[in-house]
Amino acid sequence: MSPAAGEDPGPLPGEGPGSGPDPVSGPGPDEADPYPEDAFPDAGAGAGPDVPQIYGRDPGEEAGDTGAGGGRRVWRIAALAFVLLGLAVIVGGYVWVSSEANPSGRPGPQVIVTVRAGSGVNQVAATLEAKQVIGSSLAYRIWGQFHSLPGVLAGAYAFDKNSSFSEVNSVLAAGPNVFPLEIPPGFTVSEVARRVGQLPGHHASAFDAVATGGTLHSPWQPVGSTSLEGLLGTGVYVVVPGETDSHLLTLMIDRFDNKATALGLAAGSASLGLTPYQVITIASIVEKEGVIAKNLGPVARVILNRLGADMPLQMNSTVLYSEGRDGGPVTSKDLALHTPYNTYLNKGLTPTPICFPSSASLQAALDPPSGPWLYFVVVEPDGTEAFSDTYRQQLANEALAKQRGLG
Repeated sequence: MSPAAGEDPGPLPGEGPGSGPDPVSGPGPDEADPYPEDAFPDAGAGAGPDVPQIYGRDPGEEAGDTGAGGGRRVWRIAALAFVLLGLAVIVGGYVWVSSEANPSGRPGPQVIVTVRAGSGVNQVAATLEAKQVIGSSLAYRIWGQFHSLPGVLAGAYAFDKNSSFSEVNSVLAAGPNVFPLEIPPGFTVSEVARRVGQLPGHHASAFDAVATGGTLHSPWQPVGSTSLEGLLGTGVYVVVPGETDSHLLTLMIDRFDNKATALGLAAGSASLGLTPYQVITIASIVEKEGVIAKNLGPVARVILNRLGADMPLQMNSTVLYSEGRDGGPVTSKDLALHTPYNTYLNKGLTPTPICFPSSASLQAALDPPSGPWLYFVVVEPDGTEAFSDTYRQQLANEALAKQRGLG
């Protein structure tokens, strides 16, 4: 039955609620196309209704990757690269510090590093690098962040070049290991031995045994003598770890030899009609009796004059040497001692020098001023001595000294 005009015909066969148009059928001849081609000018001919975004993603978005998903991927890649770079730096730094901390090759020669009071780790590390003890002060400081660095005491340290960081730490932790040894003019072998015995690893008795044992010799030493008295060079010596007494004594012998050679000891002694050893002995007595520079030459002349007159030297310093004393009063009991060093009882020179003479005393003994003097005594508080050629004048000078509180 046909529907009446104006009435709803109802659903056609096959249609119902929720049913869409037949996908095969298109609009009828009298029906308008719901998706005309000119409604999608960019889609191209025949694109039809499949182009609108309601059916899919904009192709341009996927090609350019400019959406939120693409941005997240860029950040993930950058973060990964940063992490890998950081790991590379850490691993490379570790390898570098390890190679600096344990250098290849053998240790180099020994060097002395002086640490000043108040020096910090940076200053000490920089000095170690400058002395080639370590290769890098930066690596040492970094290494120190993971290894306890010791407190460093001011002083001198002996290191081997190309040392490991752990070796450097061991040396610093033990404290200064290099010590100056000063030997002033006027010292004796026994006084040097006592001073050496104050150094770590050394003993006075051992040093004295080597010095008097006859195993070491000076070129100025008489044949058959085992004494090095008067034959060691004065000044400052640097004692490093492992320094032996024999090596230290060898340095002292060489220093005196160089000094004596420079002063022309051999030729100068011959011109005086004396042996070099006798001149050294005279210079040692001059050192003790003259004390200050202006007295040295005249005292040397007194000794030579007395030797020439076959008079006993009568020098207090020689008696004091036999007693192991340096200065002080000499009593009548001292003057009566039977010892070859008592120049009141014995004529001529002492068997050996009585101390290490200075260059000035050696020069005075080699080239003393002319004069007839046979006596001298201190008459001024500064040590100035008065010289005379008669005993009567000597007594007058002694009275003057006593009056001034010097006798």
